[in-house]
Amino acid sequence: MSESAKKWGKINGEYRRYIKFERRLSDNSVDAYMRDFEEFSHFVMRHWDINPESVAQEHIERYMAWLYDEGRSSASQARRLSGVKSFYNFLLLKDRVEQLPTEGVVTPKAGRMLPDTLTIEEIDAMLATFDIRESKGCRNSAIVEVLYSCGLRVSELTSLRLQDLFFGEGYIRVIGKGDKQRIVPVSSAARDKIQLYMEFRKPKRSSEPVLFLNNRGTPLTRVMVFNIIKTAASNAGIDKQISPHTLRHSYATHLLEGGANIRQVQELLGHESIETTEIYTHLNSRRLRSVVEDSFSDVEL
Repeated sequence: MSESAKKWGKINGEYRRYIKFERRLSDNSVDAYMRDFEEFSHFVMRHWDINPESVAQEHIERYMAWLYDEGRSSASQARRLSGVKSFYNFLLLKDRVEQLPTEGVVTPKAGRMLPDTLTIEEIDAMLATFDIRESKGCRNSAIVEVLYSCGLRVSELTSLRLQDLFFGEGYIRVIGKGDKQRIVPVSSAARDKIQLYMEFRKPKRSSEPVLFLNNRGTPLTRVMVFNIIKTAASNAGIDKQISPHTLRHSYATHLLEGGANIRQVQELLGHESIETTEIYTHLNSRRLRSVVEDSFSDVEL
């Protein structure tokens, strides 16, 4: 165990005692605060391996971007930021930090739960920023194409394996939340870009089962993918709040606009409930009911 991990582990107990006995929070509140603390500490350790006192505003903003990318609601994002602020107020009170790294972090506004939608032209502009004649550009182009044309979550993309590609049958196998598998059609554009990337990938660590690798031949992290998308959007001159999730959201929106029914989109996205699909696609309740009724109008009950 690293020294940073030991410090996070030690302060875990100190913080729990503080919110339980000094702030006198209820047991349920203590459990909620500690869950948020543990999620945040694991994120920091996974990406930077630094101790609690070394966390800066940029690290917290990156954590908030990850929550946003995961599709967490504005309320959920705001609650987690509140938990991080509580923790750093505790460190300030105990003279463990000199200033609050949370001070400049903006609380997510209610009602903005999801990223903006990209147009086809904007996605094409992002793809045009990559030089597919070299390995990195070819890989990044494939990443954008797969995120969009297959509607994957960033975690699903980074865990996509070579054995999950079934190009002959026209689909890929996706391991979603809760290790649930689903089959997603793969477009010819995504297939062609992956096959082109595979030519560059061969000299790398060929025994690695994960498809998309970094320069060291190891799997990409979600933060790396986030940076790839942000950079591509910036280079394309797109002035929107962009994340990998934006491409998934655009995929769902374009499917519905193209005539796909809501149940099909729900299945392709891997949503357990249709209400989640409603959120992703900006459909209001009246429109959703209409689409669902149309989808089942020919079904005998």
